[in-house]
Amino acid sequence: MAKTVSLNEAQNTLAELIHCLAPDEVVTITENERPVAQIIPWSLVQASPPRPRPPVTGIPKAGRYEGQFTVPDDFKEPLEDMRDYLE
Repeated sequence: MAKTVSLNEAQNTLAELIHCLAPDEVVTITENERPVAQIIPWSLVQASPPRPRPPVTGIPKAGRYEGQFTVPDDFKEPLEDMRDYLE
């Protein structure tokens, strides 16, 4: 079952619209005769299927790549191209 009310009417009677809402009823709110919002009962929201979870790809482990790369000693030194901007 569907019901349509104007935005003005919805503002003035919001509590009544919500309390009188049937389990399968949808109230469409219009502004200038164009639909702008809907009030739907919570039971319809809960009935929608849950979003699927992404697949679990594993838990990262600290130290897994130890010894596979090295950090140069001058890692924190400014790049040669940037020296003019830092002086």
